[in-house]
Amino acid sequence: MSDPRLYWIGFNLVKGIGAVRFRALLEAFGSAEQAWQAPTDDLMASGLGAKVVQNLLQARKQVDLQQVWDSIQAQGITVLTWEDEAYPRRLREIDQPPPVLYLRGELTSEDEWAVAIVGTRRLTAYGRQVTEEIAGTLARSGVTIVSGLARGVDSIAHQAALNAGGRTLAVLGCGVDCIYPPENRRLAEQMLARGALLSDYAPGTPPDGPNFPPRNRIISGLSLAVVVVEAGLTSGALITATFAAEQGREVFAVPGNITAPQSQGANRLIQNGAHVLLSAQDVLETLNLTMVSQQRLARVALPSDPTEAQLFQALGRQPRHVDEICLSTGLPIEQVSATLALMELKGLARQVGGMNYVSVMEQGEEYHIEAAPETGG
Repeated sequence: MSDPRLYWIGFNLVKGIGAVRFRALLEAFGSAEQAWQAPTDDLMASGLGAKVVQNLLQARKQVDLQQVWDSIQAQGITVLTWEDEAYPRRLREIDQPPPVLYLRGELTSEDEWAVAIVGTRRLTAYGRQVTEEIAGTLARSGVTIVSGLARGVDSIAHQAALNAGGRTLAVLGCGVDCIYPPENRRLAEQMLARGALLSDYAPGTPPDGPNFPPRNRIISGLSLAVVVVEAGLTSGALITATFAAEQGREVFAVPGNITAPQSQGANRLIQNGAHVLLSAQDVLETLNLTMVSQQRLARVALPSDPTEAQLFQALGRQPRHVDEICLSTGLPIEQVSATLALMELKGLARQVGGMNYVSVMEQGEEYHIEAAPETGG
């Protein structure tokens, strides 16, 4: 029996079929396999245009899916789809997440605490110093560093995370078997031991200019926030920042010399409302990441209960006073205060002053509780 992911890969190879059209195919046919084998008339009836159907039919003739699958497996590349539990939870929640991700290395639960650091390929000595300090400090604090393996800021951020003993992820604008730029091959190999290389482009896809802007939505989608160090007004880092804002992520920018071309984009972000980043501590405090290690332990050591779940549902992005929470849930103040304290430790809630609390988790993020054991009566 063939692996169902084989057909997801098939559609990934068809020009013109992205997340929206692929989701429509799944809804129309029930599975990727059924959609791949569907007759031409049924494909047309599903809403695909004539050109896309032609591309699909051509791919079905020319592509040996089993051969492609065997090649991917031989290279040790992992394939993740929307149906896989290991598919990154935070990325799954963005608008139009990639149906297929190709992965070398390993994703872990630690990568839920991730921050992207991006910027110009032509960074200054100032940009290098700032990138090293921010990436190193965040990595030592247990935060995974995400970037694009490009020259300049990206490469420095990845290397600084590794030097600090942390984890780092690179999202590529080519296949995960095609390292670009080639001088980063050694860095990429180092990352496989403490991180991963990811792409939504099939193995063998060469680097191409149009591939890079779309991959930036994955960089921001994997992250809690995006930090722009140095970036010109036309830098791809600004595209990543735009995706981040659309996805509800925080955006930070490092202020720079107003006469330096490398700082014009970052300064413009600040002018338009991005957080001014003066130290890595700004990121840690804004995202409630000052106790990442403790939060990880707490999520494992402290099982969730119905009270915690009830309080989580009562919280949102707007601050709510503890008295209001008690009133809406009907729970006593002692129980609410004690549970909120545990939720703060887990990184699920944050007090924003004056006994007002907000939810830290993203909207739509799944929240699981362990069922309380039944007691006999």
